[in-house]
Amino acid sequence: MSDGTHTAEQVTLARLPSGVELPTTVHTYHGDEPGPTLYVQAAQHGREINGTEVLRRFHDRLPLESLSGTIVAVPVANPLTFDRVSYTTPEALDSVNSNMNRVWPGDDEGSLHQRMAARLWEYVEDADAVVDLHTGSPDMLPHVVYLDDDNASANLAQAFGTDLLLAEEANEDAPGEWHRRGFAGKLRVAATREDIPSITPELAHSKQILEDVVEDGVNGLLSTLSHLEMLPPVYAREHGSDRTTEPTVARNHLGQVTANESGLFRPNPELELGQPVSIGVGLGTIYHPTTYEPVQEAVTDRGGILYTLTQEATVMAGSKLASVAIRD
Repeated sequence: MSDGTHTAEQVTLARLPSGVELPTTVHTYHGDEPGPTLYVQAAQHGREINGTEVLRRFHDRLPLESLSGTIVAVPVANPLTFDRVSYTTPEALDSVNSNMNRVWPGDDEGSLHQRMAARLWEYVEDADAVVDLHTGSPDMLPHVVYLDDDNASANLAQAFGTDLLLAEEANEDAPGEWHRRGFAGKLRVAATREDIPSITPELAHSKQILEDVVEDGVNGLLSTLSHLEMLPPVYAREHGSDRTTEPTVARNHLGQVTANESGLFRPNPELELGQPVSIGVGLGTIYHPTTYEPVQEAVTDRGGILYTLTQEATVMAGSKLASVAIRD
């Protein structure tokens, strides 16, 4: 009996105008026994580096000798944004689709990001489940997003183990903002529509490696593998598929409170992420920085779970101050 195998292959995603090829590395882990295939990637958005660190530590901790099936892992899905520590690619390189996570399943004859997505889609379409690792701001409660009414994806999200799960409405049920922002082209959405259960863990923070965030991500992947019966149940973490309390399930994660005026924002110090809020709760005050007058009292426009509240002091009109998800 072998202990399973691991290979690392350099794959060309696209070619730049200079002729320079744009590569990334695809790790493949084969278990000794047959089983499902899990595709997992990180750093579509290059500043979201905790997902990449999750996959590095996951590589070290994966009990390959106990694995059934196959894992395909891409630690840097978008090298261009990773090198720029950015969310999008410069317009000069892709003036049509600056955000890679709006173009799935891609097009091998399309724009730069479409070609990159199409190359990785070759691995996605052979998978039985997808985990697309993302991280947000330091002002966000970790959560997992999946498409509403897809039970297999909901079970996958619960197995990952965050306390908050967000069921995303789509198609005709989705708010207008969902369509305006091109969310139909997200990897999670495109894969689920191909009957591949898919989740997006949002692990919080960007540009910095946070130990607890990374550990939660590694444990979440191990728990997910246990849920898929790719690892024995013992590898399900305490707060994953063996958890004793049910996670909070909410929906409509596009419920944002935005700044009507520019200025300095002082968030309400009594609020905590994850707490229930009702309509009309004060989120904070925007002040004019030189006259000191309040220019906006930001309040919630819906009841639900407060899962983001910006700590950025300088805000522009139209920028997001907070997000509230409606509890199911």
